[in-house]
Amino acid sequence: MFSRRQLLQRSAIGFGSLALDSLLAEHSPAATRMSSPHHAPKAKRVIFLFMKGGPSQMDTFDYKPQLQKNDHKPLPFEKPRVQFAPTGDLLASPWKFKQYGESGIAVSELFPNVARCVDDLCIINSMHGSNPAHGGACLKIHTGSDTFVRPSMGSWITYGLGTENENLPGFITICPTLAHGGTKNWSSAFLPASHSGTPLGNASQSSDQARVKFIQNSNMSGDLQRMQLDMTQSLNANFRETTGPNAQLDARIKSFELAFRMQTEMPTALDLADETQATHSLYGIDDPGTADFGRQCLMARRFAERGVRFVQVTHSNTEVQWDQHGNLRKGHLQNAKEVDKPIAGLLRDLKARGLLKDTLVLWGGEFGRTPTCQGKGHDGRDHNPEGFTMWLAGGGVRSGIRYGATDEFGYYATENRVHIHDLHATILHLLGLDHLQLTHRHAGRNFRLTDVAGRVVDDIIA
Repeated sequence: MFSRRQLLQRSAIGFGSLALDSLLAEHSPAATRMSSPHHAPKAKRVIFLFMKGGPSQMDTFDYKPQLQKNDHKPLPFEKPRVQFAPTGDLLASPWKFKQYGESGIAVSELFPNVARCVDDLCIINSMHGSNPAHGGACLKIHTGSDTFVRPSMGSWITYGLGTENENLPGFITICPTLAHGGTKNWSSAFLPASHSGTPLGNASQSSDQARVKFIQNSNMSGDLQRMQLDMTQSLNANFRETTGPNAQLDARIKSFELAFRMQTEMPTALDLADETQATHSLYGIDDPGTADFGRQCLMARRFAERGVRFVQVTHSNTEVQWDQHGNLRKGHLQNAKEVDKPIAGLLRDLKARGLLKDTLVLWGGEFGRTPTCQGKGHDGRDHNPEGFTMWLAGGGVRSGIRYGATDEFGYYATENRVHIHDLHATILHLLGLDHLQLTHRHAGRNFRLTDVAGRVVDDIIA
């Protein structure tokens, strides 16, 4: 015999059950995450330096002598069938290139500090994607899909590997852009909510305001909060015993616990005051022009050394970005000045601390730019997903190399082409994850970061 209350509970039509099911309806049943990698990893964590808007490859890390010689001349082959907007004749880079390091790789004068780290870089000059619009391309580089809401790269990685620090989120995004996909770029979508990115500030705020909201409670002591949480968790546990396994409820219980524990460790991780003046200078925090992005990069290092699995740092100057359809000279010069010293500082700091060997650093935007001009004054470039550059450092990749190539003007990826799915597969591989096996069943089929494509680029793995 069941009491009326037991009958309602066990038949799953009780008001409490209905309310909880409604609360959790946005998340489908979750498979148990992995507790260990598929194979021996070369990297433990990722720092993604995202250059919102699309840096120009032929003005940064993909030197094109033929482009320099053919300024103002027509492109001698067909432009893509699908273009974002019309463009004109060829536009030579306004910046000079110089060879650096033992590798002798040519880097633009826009990046004099990063250039001195070139022997630590694995530069992929043959990236290509599928979408010439910011929204779709941002979603593609973050989630692997430009048409549907899918879990982000950071969410898949934490889903597969978990976190090394139970007192901090496994996935943190610093000053993310709210445009062109916004929260979908760091969402866990149908994966458990605990794998969503935790945003610190946004692109419209200075990085010194990048904080977790409501991290401190001045009206209630920690002991009292602990008592309240214990009571809530007890009720959750009782409900779970009555209704059976519920992965979403487990994820919510974990999120409550994480929020409580973060109160002690997050403020410490964000406090840059305990860093030396030399470190602040290394990241450019003592210079108003580089301070904002420098703080983001230093925070990324502090989170990485505390065991955060995936940290994203976004450069998205709200006035300029990297999206120079016009004013290329002014815009790219300003953007590069803001990020060059902080990025080099991050690479040097990680290396000095022994963290670069198992921290994979990824740099790039959602696409590149056209070698043909756009805008007034022969001073702009359009979006170009057909061929662009991203680079990696540390984390088990070969250093001091260029991989792949675009054509002689920099329009199309032509040699050893690397699709975004291939990049994602390779990142997962370096972390010890097989992109074919890291799946989640949702809506009647298995999903993965690389969808139904992707290959590991073995040639760039050390």
